[in-house]
Amino acid sequence: METVDLLVVGGGINGTGIARDAAGRGLSVLLVEQDDLASHTSSASTKLIHGGLRYLEYGELRLVREALIERERLWGMAPHIIWPLRFVLPQTHSPRPAWQVRAGLWLYDHLGGRKRLPATQTVSLADTPFGAGLADRDGRGFVYSDCWVEDSRLVVLNARDAADRGATICTRTQLLSAEREGEGWRAQLRDAAGGSRQVAARALVNAAGPWVGAVRARSGSASADRGVRLVKGSHIVVPRLYDGDHALMLQNADRRIVFAIPYEGRFTLVGTTDVPWQAAPGPAAIDAAETRYLLDTIARYFARRVGERDIVWSYAGIRPLYDDHSANASAVTRDYRLDLDAGEGRAPLLSVYGGKITTYRRLAEQALHDLAPLLGNRAPAWTAGAVLPGGDLPDRDIAGLVASLVAQAPDVPEALLRRLARAYGTLAMRILAHGLGGDLGGGLCTGEVDYLVAREWARTAEDVLWRRSKLGLHVPAGTEARLAAYLAAGTRDLLP
Repeated sequence: METVDLLVVGGGINGTGIARDAAGRGLSVLLVEQDDLASHTSSASTKLIHGGLRYLEYGELRLVREALIERERLWGMAPHIIWPLRFVLPQTHSPRPAWQVRAGLWLYDHLGGRKRLPATQTVSLADTPFGAGLADRDGRGFVYSDCWVEDSRLVVLNARDAADRGATICTRTQLLSAEREGEGWRAQLRDAAGGSRQVAARALVNAAGPWVGAVRARSGSASADRGVRLVKGSHIVVPRLYDGDHALMLQNADRRIVFAIPYEGRFTLVGTTDVPWQAAPGPAAIDAAETRYLLDTIARYFARRVGERDIVWSYAGIRPLYDDHSANASAVTRDYRLDLDAGEGRAPLLSVYGGKITTYRRLAEQALHDLAPLLGNRAPAWTAGAVLPGGDLPDRDIAGLVASLVAQAPDVPEALLRRLARAYGTLAMRILAHGLGGDLGGGLCTGEVDYLVAREWARTAEDVLWRRSKLGLHVPAGTEARLAAYLAAGTRDLLP
């Protein structure tokens, strides 16, 4: 029977982050995910690496400070999939007085040791490009900094780095049960083909997100002092609402916040909602009330009229928040809690509650800190300065990388090379060296698909078009069918 130091259940951002940190400390790690990597909450975010400006209103100073520190740190770790973004906060329709907003932004600028991101400035919406597209350009707005992230790619890169350091990553593999056996765990696993196997582990990490309670139940453990609160967040994607590379933070009369963010060149991403989820965890979709709420927000702020027929894509995810018993779903803390169930002669179970994508690295570091004494591992924390695969760009220079790719492959369209650089960083050179192969549609080539299967655990057309990329928004009709056929036929063996 296979034996590992750490069995991690859950292939979202927290699970892959913990697996990476543990593997880098020399621990043997097996991560299992019942679906694809980032197939649920971690691919359904607002795609931001941010401190969470609105959390200041709820007194979450520790969380905001930690997230702000992590913001620039993560940008340095993965500058190909994380980059700065300026946010415009119009005071039109604001339920908060301007002095309160400006005071919050001053604190936001200074709380987390900002180094490279620009500070907040006050602008005239009428006299600057920051008011472009707004229905009401009278008055002023505030412009502040945060970062953008390709969220599902961040998950995959953490898994890739974990595997490169010795971890085993098993997608489409379900934990059926786990029981303590002496000072360790015996777990029963089942893969997509229906095959089952047993593994032994010294410690079990429950990073199953919305399924954290179900995994606890399968491990024979109950929690009296920790709970998860499920909140659905939904987004819509519409044709571009305004010119410019900035995002907007829109304040509604109910004091909730909606972001409008440039997305995939031709679109604007609008979200999110906060709706209590009462059912069992599972696939989520936007409902009619959420759609109307987001469209009403667009109508309130933008000159361009859009309706349901203009929505080109929508997505929803269930956030597994730590239950702090807030009455309002929007006010539930985004902080995380780690619940360690261990004792003399009792195998450790670490369950993860809550958290946000920006603080995943710090969460993983804390998890290993809590487990280290129980595993006899004294290796120091190491992830703070370690780049993720493809992120080794001198001075975070994506334009320089694109120039290098153009020199390497002068016959390939520059737009395609720019997309590859943004998706894979310096590893794009590896894909080009392998050869792009035939075009399945919209610039998706068989060589890239080979890479995604061999190195990024992609198995289906959905994995490729919606999680490893967002090419689903761009490729022509027929691409998905050609891709599915190519995957079914078996891709070329690219790399071990």
